[in-house]
Amino acid sequence: MIDMNEMMSRLSKSRPVFHSEADLQHALAWEIHKHYSNCSIRLEIKPPYLKERIYLDVWCVHGKEIIAIELKYKTRGLIVNVNEENFGLLNQSAQDIGRYDLIKDIQRLEQIVSSRSSIVGYAIFLTNDSAYWTIPRSNQTVDASFRIHDGRILTGELSWAPGASEGTMHGREDRLHVKGAYNLKWKDYSEISQKSYGKLRYLLVKANIKKIR
Repeated sequence: MIDMNEMMSRLSKSRPVFHSEADLQHALAWEIHKHYSNCSIRLEIKPPYLKERIYLDVWCVHGKEIIAIELKYKTRGLIVNVNEENFGLLNQSAQDIGRYDLIKDIQRLEQIVSSRSSIVGYAIFLTNDSAYWTIPRSNQTVDASFRIHDGRILTGELSWAPGASEGTMHGREDRLHVKGAYNLKWKDYSEISQKSYGKLRYLLVKANIKKIR
């Protein structure tokens, strides 16, 4: 079985930061291929046996095991040179939308892993924005249900609070249903600068509709 935490740890040594989500996607796929050369890897693929139009970021077939991976890379603005390469991270903010999209990935992965026993699903969220992993000071926010801070147990039906604007919810109006229960544990990924937002951390969730992971 491929250990995704190990893959992220190995990746952090050679690629401590990324230009974009697509950059992360390709780098992780290559890291898996380096250590599991017999693993067949495809990017942006729609599993052929699913009726829904679901596309996955990374799809690995490793022997009898299939690994489905969804990736998110959310950044705060930072200009930095790492290993003689310049990186200009965008100031994406919109954490409420970032949280919603991650949980939707988890919901989608639960659907996929429940379709076949051979499939293992992982949602990976990498960011240099501490607002994602920090325990909020207040729960009186429109995205309180979608918080993904360290130590949260993520489960159940989740929705926007009253007062959420149409602009915020546009394309994301649906309630989300998380069947499993996930103890969210953030891990350090890299430290690329002593400036604000110079530290990257990641959250890895293994989709499982029964147990806390």
